[in-house]
Amino acid sequence: MLRFAVSRFLSLALSLLVASLVIFAVVEVIPGDPAAYMLGLNATPEAVAALRDQMGLNDSLPVRYLGWLGGMLTGDFGVSYTYKVAVSELVMDRLWVSLPLALFALILSTVIAIPVGLIAASRRGGVTDYGIMGATQLGIAVPNFWFAMILVLIFAVNLRWFGAGGFPGWEGGIGPAIKALTLPAIALALPQASILARVMRSALIETLGQDYIRTARAKGLSVRQAVTGHALRNAMIPVLTIIGLQFSFLLAGAIIIENVFYLPGLGRLIFQAITQRDLIVVESLVMLLVFAVILVTFLVDIAYAAVDPRLRKRT
Repeated sequence: MLRFAVSRFLSLALSLLVASLVIFAVVEVIPGDPAAYMLGLNATPEAVAALRDQMGLNDSLPVRYLGWLGGMLTGDFGVSYTYKVAVSELVMDRLWVSLPLALFALILSTVIAIPVGLIAASRRGGVTDYGIMGATQLGIAVPNFWFAMILVLIFAVNLRWFGAGGFPGWEGGIGPAIKALTLPAIALALPQASILARVMRSALIETLGQDYIRTARAKGLSVRQAVTGHALRNAMIPVLTIIGLQFSFLLAGAIIIENVFYLPGLGRLIFQAITQRDLIVVESLVMLLVFAVILVTFLVDIAYAAVDPRLRKRT
């Protein structure tokens, strides 16, 4: 187990290093001068040059990369050019929106997907199964921002049950905050629930074909008893893996949804930083989101190996 964990940790570190190089390179090739953009069209060359020197843009690319990487390792993400505050403060303020949104969406996705996948597997080949698979295929194919706009049109504009956007803040109470996150969470959860339901169905169908399930059925257990009492626990192993990966995706992939609903989360902060050419914010935020994705994947691998010893023997 230790050897497996060490190998996965080294893979994690290498992935983060490669990701940092790619992120820095991509951000640096974006056309335009951040200093000139921030000062406007009427800025003098002297003012632009002074701001470039203040922002460290006159240093060579290797020096800037190593300085940025060293700051990330020590927890110093730099100072935002636009907001004039530490990037770490911006991240912490926005994280209290993005993290609850991702958790809310993950809970909704799991609550929807597991029973739906269970019903589809237990009624394999029937009308219910075909109907569920058709609905999940539609959920995967349709973009989540389209779901978001439909939800706003129905529940905010017509029924007026929810607000069309914005976030009141946690200081205003848990109820109003959760209500503001409900429609965005549903928009994020529906595509993920469709994927998870299909995985659940496939895992259950494979498990139901095992010898011990046939033996249980031969002893007189009904399909429902065999599924809930024996098959479900074994089928949950790949499902739990997908759930872990979905959390990191939901945390990092809510950029469009947060902009649709005007939520002050990490996704909206990234979008604003890109439009304002705030390079240090873009680089740091994208790197943090990549780290979250890779870290969750690492933890899922370790948990999966703890459950299934066969994975440890392959390394």
